Amino acid sequence: MATAKQTRAAKKNVAKAQKAAKATKSISKMPATKRTALGKQGAAVAQRKRTGASQPKTKAELYEMAKKRDIAGRSTMSRAQLAKALGVK
Repeated sequence: MATAKQTRAAKKNVAKAQKAAKATKSISKMPATKRTALGKQGAAVAQRKRTGASQPKTKAELYEMAKKRDIAGRSTMSRAQLAKALGVK
């Protein structure tokens, strides 16, 4: 049987876990602009998988390609700038 001190500690831990679970960011709690961007990116990846095409690349994929090629300034580049630097449409 648990002591009173153990019971209090357990209740405190449960309350802390519940608070953390509520604070967890899920897609439904994100701003609309971020949800839209994630949706568009997901749609582009799904389209590429369906067609087997290598285009259009997402910004994350272009960034990884730029990282492999060690392109300077890649972290501040937009998707279009990354594509231009890599020579990808």
